[in-house]
Amino acid sequence: MKLRRRAPDARLLDLIQESAGNACRATETLNELLAEYPERRHLAREILKQEQDGDRIAHDILYRLHEDGGEPPFPASDVHALAHVIDGIVDYSEEVADSLGLYGVEAPMAQAQQLADVLAESGSAVLDAVRALHDHTELAPHLVKVRQLESEGDRLSREAIASLFAKGIDPMVVIRWKDIFESLEQAIDSCETVAHILEGISLANGNR
Repeated sequence: MKLRRRAPDARLLDLIQESAGNACRATETLNELLAEYPERRHLAREILKQEQDGDRIAHDILYRLHEDGGEPPFPASDVHALAHVIDGIVDYSEEVADSLGLYGVEAPMAQAQQLADVLAESGSAVLDAVRALHDHTELAPHLVKVRQLESEGDRLSREAIASLFAKGIDPMVVIRWKDIFESLEQAIDSCETVAHILEGISLANGNR
C-alpha cells in the first residue's frame, strides 16, 4: 500500500511571519522608548507584553511542528532555530527596556539611541525577509540589508563601549551602560542570525 505524503503546513510559515512581525514591533517600540526617555517610560510595559506574545508564538510554532499536521515547509531544525532566534530579538529588546528602569537611568546615552535606530531597521528588514520567504519573492536584498545593519551596529557598539572607558565615567555607570549596549548588540546580532538561517533555507530550495 502506497503511503500518501502529507502536504506542507502553510500555517507554520504564517506563525513564523507573525513572530517576525512581533519582533519588528518590539524593536520599533524600544526605539521610541529610547528616543523619548524618560517621558515615555511606560513603553517598557508594552515591550514586556510583546516579549510575552513572542513566547506564546514561539510555543505555538513548536507545538504545531510536532503535532500530527502537515509536513514543515523546510527542515524541522530550521523551524526550531527560527522560532528561537526571532524570539531572542524580542527578549534582548525587553532586556534593554527593563535595564533602563532597573538601573535608574535618567536619560539615554546618544550611542544607545543610535544602536536602537539600527535595531529597529534590522527588525524591519527581518520582517521583510520572512515575508519574502512566505510569499516566494526575492529574498537576497533583505538579507544584504540585515548584514549591512549588523556591521553598522557592531561598529557603533565598539565605539560606545570604548567611550565609556575614555571619559572617566563612574565605574557603576560604566557597568550599567556596558550591559545595555551589549544587549542592544545581541538583539542586532540575532537579526543577522535570522538572515543566515533564511539564506540556508533559500539555498537548500534552489532559490536566492
